Amino acid sequence: MRRITRTIRLTCALAVAGALLAGCGLLGGTKDGRGAVAGMDMQGAAERADAMFYETVGAIKPEIEWVHYTTTTGSCDVTRYWNVMTVVSPQRRGNFLGVVENSWKARGYRIKTVNPDKDMPEIIATSPDGFGISVLFGHEGQAFFEVTSPCVDESKVAAPTKVANGRTYEGDIPTPNVRSDFWSAETPAPGPTPSS
Repeated sequence: MRRITRTIRLTCALAVAGALLAGCGLLGGTKDGRGAVAGMDMQGAAERADAMFYETVGAIKPEIEWVHYTTTTGSCDVTRYWNVMTVVSPQRRGNFLGVVENSWKARGYRIKTVNPDKDMPEIIATSPDGFGISVLFGHEGQAFFEVTSPCVDESKVAAPTKVANGRTYEGDIPTPNVRSDFWSAETPAPGPTPSS
């Protein structure tokens, strides 16, 4: 029994390590040391991430308020984060996620995971060019978007140029504080919900 447990743990550890290495491009880089996305550097990847997010929130009607959160860089990848400031009630989260999922599918994204958890639902997808994108509801119902690039060439990364459509905050970003007649309503709405 111990041998089986050890084998399962080792297999899981190797699978996780392989996924992490692939995500950082270490298994997909080119022989000349360049990133896995030919001709793209970290700044280009950050701009692509921004465009993916703007397309996504552009598909959400009625409009939601959002703010830029942060940018992180790895050894050869870039991740951008955004916070949704519109209150999305528990009754409307399924609709919100359904709109996002349909938007991603329409652009050829592959849906990898749909987590229908009541308190912290999430959708994770991959774009045709290898960028990972996700939306997650977290603490106090705050919706977060994240886009991570595949491995690209190293470069400096500038802050996003587009101004957030929500108010600006000094210091920590608060939990959602913008009410919407539609998204904040505490009754179910007809319309799309994420696939299971």
